[in-house]
Formats: sequence, structure tokens, C-alpha cells
Amino acid sequence: MTTDTQQRQHPGFYAIVVMLIIMAVGPIALMLINSFKLDVDIISGTTGLLFMPTIQNYETALCDILPYELEHLDYCALKFGGAFINSLIIALVSTVLTLIIGCMAAYALVRFKFMGRDTASATTLMVRMVPPAVLLVPVFGLWNNEFCIDKASWLGSLIRDNFGGRGDVCLAGTHSGIILIYIAMNLPFVIWILQSFIVQVPRQLEEAARMDGAGPFQVFFKVVLPLIKPGLAAAAIFTFRIAWNEYLLASALSDRDTKTVPILIVNNMSEFNVEWGVIMATGMLLAIPPIIFTLFASRQIITGMTAGAVKG
Repeated sequence: MTTDTQQRQHPGFYAIVVMLIIMAVGPIALMLINSFKLDVDIISGTTGLLFMPTIQNYETALCDILPYELEHLDYCALKFGGAFINSLIIALVSTVLTLIIGCMAAYALVRFKFMGRDTASATTLMVRMVPPAVLLVPVFGLWNNEFCIDKASWLGSLIRDNFGGRGDVCLAGTHSGIILIYIAMNLPFVIWILQSFIVQVPRQLEEAARMDGAGPFQVFFKVVLPLIKPGLAAAAIFTFRIAWNEYLLASALSDRDTKTVPILIVNNMSEFNVEWGVIMATGMLLAIPPIIFTLFASRQIITGMTAGAVKG
């Protein structure tokens, strides 16, 4: 009895846990419920949980990819399918490239000795502290004026003949331009977090691999990388979610053919009309890929942490 009394938590502890769960799950549940309501029901606020569910908001959001015509919609103005594909391309490519570059840079900073190594290691984290808004104006100017291919050159004319347009071929308004800035923005944090994982890899494993005839790249890819899977997964989750949800830089560097889902949601609101149901539906669709990606990456974290476990 005494042990059970000591292990029993204070009621306030459970109250705090319930409040935290409500704060975390409440907004998502509210968004999910409102996504199945009409705008009239959402604005009135009198129906609560008693309403007639409808998928009309999801049909409106996905009108450009549905195989049938919608009776309640005369014109499909919300191109969610194209924006969703743009978000996937930008988020996945930037995540993969950031991890490839970041793990190699982190390994070099940890294992190799060269002048300015400590300064470079500290600078990577300091660069990440720069707010993205500070980069907006200089990046916009560089992407529109400096990093361009002259339309009179053979490459510029070839691109214009195949993809259209009249001016110079610049990074602004392209997937590559957005991906590059996302890599530069997320790379310092990836390097910093992977350094802490690479430091924990015993040097004896690398030396044993070299004695067996493994080259530098074989040591890195076959010995080091498998041991830092949890770090790679954690860095991948962070990088993907930042690239998937980022709005400020994407709104300045994208055009109508490369705009992402966050831009689409904001553009769906105007001064005179706010389609709350469609916004809730697109918000739920926007949340699905990060959840799937996080669950998949979390499995890699658990697998990496339990790979060296020994049964007692």
C-alpha cells in the first residue's frame, strides 16, 4: 500500500497532461471538423458538433485533379494539385541535398584537422541564427539580376524556346532558386546536429575498416553513415518541415507555376471573401505529408537507437 501511494501521481500532474494534450490536439481537431462544414455553418458558430458533414471543401481544393466536374463550382481557381507537387519537389530535393552536403561537411569538421576548423564549426550555427526575413531583399535581387542566363546566348534561347518566356533565364521563379535558398538556410543546423552524432562514432571502427582495405568513401558510407541514422532522421525531419511550411522566401521567389501550398492558402484569402471551409481542407491536406514523413523518419531513429541493443 505504501509503495502504491508513493507511485501515485498528484492529480495536478494529470490535469497538466490533459491541458497539454488539448492544446496540441485541439487546433487539429477543430480544423478537421471545420473542413467538413460549409462556410455558413462555420461562420454562424451555432452548430458545434451537430452538423451535416460534406466533402465539398475537399472537392473545391482538389478541383484541378479530380476526374469529374463539380456542380457547385463554375471555375476551378484553386490549383492545389500543382502547388502540392511543387511543395513535394522543393521539400524532398532540398532535404536530400542538404543531408548529403551536411553529413559530409560535419564529418570533415569532426575528423579532419585544418586551420580555422573551430571557427568554421561555430560560424555554421551563427549563420542559422540569421532571420530568413533578412535574406529576402538581397536574395531576391541576386536571383533576379545576377544569377541569370542571357536570353541571347544559345542556352538561354534554348530554354526560352522550350519553356517559353521573353526575358533572361533567372533563378527567381524556378524550383532550383527556391531549393538553393532552402539548402543554404537549413545546412548550418544540419551540420551542427550531425557533428554531435559523428563525434560518438568510435575511431577504432574507422581504423579497422581502413586496415581491411576500405577507402575513405567506403569508410564514410559503409561505417559512419549507418551508425548516425538517428541523426540523419532527426535532421531530415527538421529540414523537410521547414521547407514544407516556409512561406516568406517562397512567396518572393516563386511565380504562378512554382508556388507552394502555403502560398496557395494565403492567396485564397481576400479582403471581401474568406472561404474558411476550403482553407481548413487545404490545411488538413497540407499536414498529411509532414506527418507521414515524420513517422517514417521516426522509425529510422528507433531502428538506429536499438541496433546496438543487447538482450539481458
